[in-house]
Amino acid sequence: MNEPSRPARRSFLRQSFVLVPATVTLAGAGTVVAQNTGTSPPNTATTATAAPYTPTYFNADEWAFVRAAVARLIPSDDTGPGAIEAGVPEFIDRQMESAWGHGALWYTQGPFAADASPLFGYQGRMPPRELYRAAIAAIDAYCRKERGGKRFAELDAAAQDELLTALSKGSVRFEGFGAQDFFGFLLQNTKEGYFSDPIHGGNKNAAAWAMIGFPGARADFLDWVQRPGVRYPLPPVSIAGPQG
Repeated sequence: MNEPSRPARRSFLRQSFVLVPATVTLAGAGTVVAQNTGTSPPNTATTATAAPYTPTYFNADEWAFVRAAVARLIPSDDTGPGAIEAGVPEFIDRQMESAWGHGALWYTQGPFAADASPLFGYQGRMPPRELYRAAIAAIDAYCRKERGGKRFAELDAAAQDELLTALSKGSVRFEGFGAQDFFGFLLQNTKEGYFSDPIHGGNKNAAAWAMIGFPGARADFLDWVQRPGVRYPLPPVSIAGPQG
């Protein structure tokens, strides 16, 4: 996994955005993935400079892995913010406590087919939150054995890229879960967090939307419908209100 060039990164992010709705609905879930706490969502524009986010699901080692991995999947550059700046780790942590993270809306009974076609979707035993926990522990153990006692988060960028590429291809194997299953969730959640509405924890200050010129949840576009090719001049708006 080589360091992406600016044009390649821009293309990746634009193509990803086409596949991820503004409210971020996970494939197969059928519902918005943010946990419904019964309270009003925070105004990200004012909370982005608050105290650092404290994960509610991931422990310290898991949190270090998530931060390191998403930083390699979407690094920061002069095109726009990276996954860390966009709050992607917070988004992923919050998903672990959601209905999606618990697999609450999935059929999770057997039989389980480890060699099922990808066309059938995820067929594993563990819901996403358990898969994340098991996979991170296994990957860190693998790294300590094969990489001089270092955890994934302690490897240099090139070594992290090499291992993420191996996970994506399934060329490393772990007992109890599929490496490609885990990487698929990690990559999808990273893209979702990057382009989500800020009320879900990612896309801080709607910076990813501003980067690609997406207006967000504005209710009225009639003045711009018949103006193709004209750049929309207003800043993005979150469901919770103005951003950035």
